[in-house]
Parts: sequence; structure tokens; C-alpha cells
Amino acid sequence: MDATQIDQLVTQYPIVTDLISLKETVWFNPDFTSLVDGLPYVGLNQQDIDDASERLTRFAPYLMRAFPETAHSKGIIESELVAIPKMQQQLEQHFKQVIQGQLWLKKDSHLPISGSIKARGGIYEVLYHAEKLAIQAGLLNIEDDYAQLDSPAFRAFFSQYSIAVGSTGNLGLSIGIMSAKLGFDVTVHMSADARQWKKDKLRAHNVTVIEYAEDYGVAVEEGRKSVENNPHCFFIDDENSQTLFLGYSVAGQRLKQQLDEKNIVVDQNHPLFVYLPCGVGGGPGGVAFGLKMAFGDHVHCIFAEPTHSPCMLLGVATGLHDEISVQALGIDNITAADGLAVGRASGFVGRAMQRLLDGFYTLSDETMYRLLGMLNDTEQLKLEPSALAGMLGPILTNQYQYYATLHQFSQQQLEQANHIVWGTGGGMVPEEEMNKYLAQASVFNTKE
Repeated sequence: MDATQIDQLVTQYPIVTDLISLKETVWFNPDFTSLVDGLPYVGLNQQDIDDASERLTRFAPYLMRAFPETAHSKGIIESELVAIPKMQQQLEQHFKQVIQGQLWLKKDSHLPISGSIKARGGIYEVLYHAEKLAIQAGLLNIEDDYAQLDSPAFRAFFSQYSIAVGSTGNLGLSIGIMSAKLGFDVTVHMSADARQWKKDKLRAHNVTVIEYAEDYGVAVEEGRKSVENNPHCFFIDDENSQTLFLGYSVAGQRLKQQLDEKNIVVDQNHPLFVYLPCGVGGGPGGVAFGLKMAFGDHVHCIFAEPTHSPCMLLGVATGLHDEISVQALGIDNITAADGLAVGRASGFVGRAMQRLLDGFYTLSDETMYRLLGMLNDTEQLKLEPSALAGMLGPILTNQYQYYATLHQFSQQQLEQANHIVWGTGGGMVPEEEMNKYLAQASVFNTKE
């Protein structure tokens, strides 16, 4: 994109100026609409989510056997929803801004098997593929006890096939660990920003890791190329996969059940705000779809991105989606939030969800580190930097009177709201690595 084209883009979409200047930015979506009007653009429905949920239930006996850490949840991969009142108080004090309603953390950071939100979509797509292969080969039918997949015979069968994926880290972890456990030959193409411990962990699970000096886009492209002439190799496409998307979407109905158990009402008088860190978009897009199907127009989903990697905001705000990258504007796509270091958004997710997302905001690495330190100090919860991206959301939605006006919320509605920050990763970060994060957070918090 040359200077003239950038000038034209800036003239047409002034928000681009703020993105180029790496300014922390809030953008509320002028095309936001009701679920009824927005749903046709997704191309998926409740039946698709139910199908994904039923498949995960079929695999629960296998997961219990193959991963004993899932036994307490009977083989269902799910995370806790916890109130974080001390963090809420600290945020209010730090930003001198009252958060109306109650603040919660959805601990996908501590999901079993791979310790991040990717344990939803990534693991689901591997299971989907394994089931399809086994059924086609006449080795399995859906009435069977899937615990039998944890056997030498099935591992030998799956070892004839291979799986590949491109990743900044967490998706690679979930797909690599799950695929290897089933018996697949699996290769993860890792971008330059991927953390060394994630690569080491994959190799410890006998996963082939190919490293690149370039970013996520190159890792995905190389992964895609690697399977072109191998009919036995399946490429899991983080940018375009509806299967991944549906694996994430199951979270909506499960969250509804958790809120019901806590007697938390979500309706017109009790709005729900959910803040989701966003990289390429599959994880937050799928979760947001599931939430909209579970709560309708009473849930408001907001995506959070690093100032150096605002690919989804850029794509949706300009309507160009995957036809533009942040690098085309001179933005470097370098961030401590490795899971969010993506320069070009998923065109599928952007086009599917653009009318169902309330808004977007960007935040700096410094802000993420500060929030990381604050959460540890107040609640003794340790997340990786990218997982803190959503934590600024409750401050921003309350700050912007425009947002309340947009939805015509009354003061009473806002006071009865619930805010859920989706903690997307960090549960498996080694102690030494986490201590580095906390030291960095301390430096930034001391500077103030």
C-alpha cells in the first residue's frame, strides 16, 4: 500500500490515523445490529453448536482416560468463572473510574491439557478430524465408547496420518499435544514471536516444531504449503476454519449454565459485557458467536488487541478484512502479547461477526504488563500478557458515555451489569517465565 492509498484510507476512515500512531484506541461499531439481523451473515446456527457440543460429549470418556486431569470434570474441557472484586477495586482506584456492575474472570487461562482458550477450538478440530477418519475406516461409530481410542490399535491407525498447523504458540500447543496423544504425526509451524517454552513443551510431546524468523502469516502460509502434496496430511487453518470456530462457540451455552448456577440473570435489565483478546479472530469470534446464541441481544462482545497488532479492528473498521494487513500501514506487528501478534485478520470471522460485535479497543504492551501485575497482586492470579488485554474493557465501556447512549442503557441497567474478562492463557507458563513477566510488570507499575 503506497502513501497515496494510505492517505485515501485515512481520509475515509479517520480511526486509521490513531492505529498508525499506535495510540490506545476505542472504536464502537456503527454497523452493530440485532442477532436476528446479524445471524444470516455467520452462515452457522444453533444446530451447528449443538453438534459440536455432542461430539465433545462423545469424546469425554477418551479425554478422561488420556488426560486424567480432566477426570474431575468428567472429560469436559471447561474453565471456572470467578469473581475478582479486589481487582475491580484496584482498577477503579488506578484509573479513577467506577466500574458499574460486577467484574468476573473466565479462566480459560487454566483450561486443562494446554492451558489456554485454544484448548477449545484447537482440541475440538483434532477430535473432529480423528472421529471422521475412524468412522470412515469402519473402526468407530457414534454409539461406541470413545475411551477405546486410547489404545495401541487406534494410535497405530492414526499414525498413518499427519496434522499441520501454523501458530504463534497457544494454538500450536493445543493441536500438537492432542494430535500426538491420539497418535498422529504432527508438525507445528511456529512464528518468530512464539515463546521458547511452548516450543520446548511441544517437542517434549514428540511434536515436530518448525521455527520461522517471520510472523504468524508466514508460519501459516508455510504450514499450508507443506500439506499440498500429501493427501494424508490435514492442515488446521486458523484463519478460515469453521470447525475451529464451532469448537470455541460451545463456550456460550456452558457460560450460561455457570451463570445460572450462580443465580446471575442476563436480560434487558441485567446486561452482560464480555471482553475478548483477539489475534487472528477465530477464538474470540467463535466464543462471541456462542455467547450471542446463548444470550441474544443482552450480551455485548468487545474485542481487545495490541496497539502494534490491531488487525481485526483495522479489517472491520475499513471493511477490507483480510485484504489489508497492519504491516501495509507501517505497523510492525511486534508485541509481548505473543498470542495476539497477528498482522492480518481472519476474513471469515471478520465478515461473519462484524455486525454482532459492539466494538474494539487497542492497548499497549505497557498497559497489559501493568494489568498483569495488578491481577497477581490483588487476586494472586497469574496470566500471560495477551490474556490481560480484556481487563481494560470494563474501564473503557464505563468511560465512554457514547456507548451507554448507543444502547440507551439506564443508570440502573449499568449498575446491574456483569463484566466478564476472558482470560485466554497463562496457566501453563513456567514459573521462571512468569517471574519475568511479573518483573516487567513491576518496572512499569513503579514508573507511574
